Amino acid sequence: MSNTQQLEIFIESEGDAKIVRPVGDIDLSGAPALRQQISQAQQEHPTRLIVDLSGVPYMDSSGLATLVEAMQIARRNDALLIICSLQDKVRSIFEIARLDMVFKIAQSREDAISM
Repeated sequence: MSNTQQLEIFIESEGDAKIVRPVGDIDLSGAPALRQQISQAQQEHPTRLIVDLSGVPYMDSSGLATLVEAMQIARRNDALLIICSLQDKVRSIFEIARLDMVFKIAQSREDAISM
C-alpha cells in the first residue's frame, strides 16, 4: 500500500468543544501525528473533544489505538470524546473491534456538537 495521501490534521474550536479533523489515511505512519494533535487539543482541557472522521477513508489498528488512548485521557480529564462522521469502511473497523459499543459515535458533526 503506497502512502500517496499524507495525513493532514485540522483543529478547530466551537463553543466548549475542540474538534480534531484528520484528512487522509490513519495508519502506522499517520497515527503518531494524530496522537500528537489530539494530545495538544486535550491540554487545553475542553469539556468535549470531537474527532471528525469524515475525511478518513481508511484506518488501521494503530489509528484505533490512538483513539482508545485519547478516550482514556478524556475520561481522566472529565471530558467527553465523541467520534463523528465515519465513512463506511472506517465504521466497519469500529464494529469488527466492537468499539462502536465503547465510543460515543455521532452521525454528523452537528450531532456531535449538540451532544
